[in-house]
Amino acid sequence: MALSKAEREFHRKTAVSCFNRTWDYLLKKNLDPKAGQEMLHLAHASRYHWGVLGGAHQQAVGDWQVSRAYSALGDSGLALQFALSSLSLCERKHLDGLVPSAMEGVARAYAVAKDRSNATRLIKMARAELGRLRLDTEDWKIFETQIRETEALIERKGVRR
Repeated sequence: MALSKAEREFHRKTAVSCFNRTWDYLLKKNLDPKAGQEMLHLAHASRYHWGVLGGAHQQAVGDWQVSRAYSALGDSGLALQFALSSLSLCERKHLDGLVPSAMEGVARAYAVAKDRSNATRLIKMARAELGRLRLDTEDWKIFETQIRETEALIERKGVRR
């Protein structure tokens, strides 16, 4: 069933709003359980609405953000599930510009699981992919920041070798 213009606009606005509100929580240092639950609801809602309306790019970013939310709450299993979903979608749909971010998400999930070997392997792959891309300065800085944050997380978690 085709969506009306009003329905498309509703899904787009809701997806964007939920995505941005999820980031408000992700930027906080400490989340109480209620805030963590709210963050997860927002991330899943954004992904749902992009699933109705968006293409592969929005869906891959949505899966990555859901993974990031689960990582922030220490749930490595679900973080890894959504990060791998994002990476798989990037590979299947040839979303080369998102691959470094998707790989960073997988590395972050492994770091949360305290799996240093896989976390380190994936973060190196993400950095190599970033080096192959031609990105504008702003996008490059965003990906580089994500990679650096995950490298710091790997070290901070003291994950096993």
